[in-house]
Amino acid sequence: MTNDTICAISTAPGIGGVAVIRVSGDEAISICNRLFHPHKKGKELACQKAYTLSYGTIIHEEETVDDVVAALFRAPHSFTGEDTVELTCHGSLYIQQRILQLLLAYGCRMAQPGEFTQRAFMNGKMDLSQAEAVADLIASTSEGQHRLAMNQMKGGFSKELKSLREQLLKITSLMELELDFADHEELEFADRGELKELASQIEGVISRLAHSFKVGNAIKNGTPVAIIGKTNAGKSTLLNLLLNEEKAIVSSIHGTTRDVIEDTTIIKGQLFRFIDTAGIRNTTDTIESLGIERTFQKIEQSSIILWMIDATDAMQQIKEIGNDIFLRCKDKQLIIVINKADLLGDYPDLSGLIPANMPIIFISAKEDRNIEQLQQLLIESTQATTQPGDIIVSNVRHFEALNHALDSIHRVQEGLECNLSGDFISQDLRECIFHLSDIVGEVTTDQVLGNIFSHFCVGK
Repeated sequence: MTNDTICAISTAPGIGGVAVIRVSGDEAISICNRLFHPHKKGKELACQKAYTLSYGTIIHEEETVDDVVAALFRAPHSFTGEDTVELTCHGSLYIQQRILQLLLAYGCRMAQPGEFTQRAFMNGKMDLSQAEAVADLIASTSEGQHRLAMNQMKGGFSKELKSLREQLLKITSLMELELDFADHEELEFADRGELKELASQIEGVISRLAHSFKVGNAIKNGTPVAIIGKTNAGKSTLLNLLLNEEKAIVSSIHGTTRDVIEDTTIIKGQLFRFIDTAGIRNTTDTIESLGIERTFQKIEQSSIILWMIDATDAMQQIKEIGNDIFLRCKDKQLIIVINKADLLGDYPDLSGLIPANMPIIFISAKEDRNIEQLQQLLIESTQATTQPGDIIVSNVRHFEALNHALDSIHRVQEGLECNLSGDFISQDLRECIFHLSDIVGEVTTDQVLGNIFSHFCVGK
């Protein structure tokens, strides 16, 4: 990391009403001061207080480029921890590029992808997990993604890890203190019973965080919902209705859908990834059989299963494939959807054929009946796995580090049970601390940092 003054366009590429050009570094204020001419005397940037806006014109020699608003932030109270100026100009591509050219000519250099956030990390404004959350926040397209990124950026995950590291350091210090006084066998600084209990508590927290990745990944990439059932049950019709577009071909011919069709949509702030599958039936068609096999694969990969059943033949369908479906979905959230309810006079009593307390809903995909109620069931199914304030992991790098930490604490527990020497246990404890510290960037490499920030947009 150098002390160069960097600049970049921070708004999205293209033409808009306004654009923001960010400048950060030791010379940010002095460089911008040479280009910025205030409309009122005595309002030069170099003389202004932090957190102030100044209105003026960008002028180079006799060339007037644009009227701008300059926002001033002084170190260390800025996003990067450095002197920062943000110039808001008109959104013309020419104006944006011309101001950048002038900034470069006066001593700035173009920022690398993610360099502003990287400088914030290097200057102690945030830890690495919070820095990664910035990219997730920018990329968020749903309420769930936004909430997840905001919680991480505010430091909820970091606080949990800090508490874990403090407890681990306590154990480690006691173990190593015993090693220092190994000649005095009568001295025992670390009660093994207490250590076992503390290690168990730590293991529980790390395990909970690691297991939350499944939920976090679903929120980030969309909760996978597989729509399954026999042929002509209305699966493709429902998919098109939920997506609000003609994504899948709909016909009365059995076996029309032969391959998996996927797409995402947002329902009440939550991102869902719906998967239309081939109809389940006995067939000699090779291609259709492959599609049915993929259906069973998608059941394994999905969090929620919508089992579509033709209302006109509901009891028979449940009797034919019910046991197989219930077995395959025993660890899934299964919702039974009775379609074509518009063809029924009275709804059949299916209580004796399905497990108690299993959600069941009668709909008509063709007539758009009870679809809102189905959407509400989907929302409730996703919320059932999380509670407000839960710390949820959504980053693959964090997940891998937590798994390594979990392996280390398991070895600590095994060592305590087997009364291993303190130096062996201490080594595993330090390894666990290392992996947890790697998440927040207390120990890391330039290669890791380069890989993380290279995926950021330029200007952030």
